[in-house]
Amino acid sequence: MKIAVLLLLTMSAAVVQTTSATNSPAEQSIRRVLDEQAAAWNSGDLEGFLRGYWRSPELTFYSGGAVTSGWNATLQRYRARYQSEGREMGKLTFSDLEIHSLSADSAWVGGRWRLQMKNGDTPGGLFTLVFRKFPEGWRIVHDHTSEESRK
Repeated sequence: MKIAVLLLLTMSAAVVQTTSATNSPAEQSIRRVLDEQAAAWNSGDLEGFLRGYWRSPELTFYSGGAVTSGWNATLQRYRARYQSEGREMGKLTFSDLEIHSLSADSAWVGGRWRLQMKNGDTPGGLFTLVFRKFPEGWRIVHDHTSEESRK
């Protein structure tokens, strides 16, 4: 009986440590960036969405077999794909987020994205983001996004 109680207490302590580690200030800040991005996207504010990215010519975005370099080029790519005539942004959600600290000022995030379009389509896929902490806060410095194939 004592061994079972000791084992239970040890397992409980491990769960508490894991839970508190997942609520680190860095993780909270990164989640806030992603929440703010989704809110901006869903209100049609593309530049607000891009505030989560490092505003630098060194920003990299890999998607659809293409590499886009720089914040301005990334903004233009999003505009062409989601705001040009006849295009719709849809409602963005992120899920299955995993945040992995690399150092005190860097982390990578894996997860899923999904858009709910007015016509019922739900394009989505996977992403891997590399974040760095700057004086203005956590920003995405690299984005590798894939879209699930539609059948």
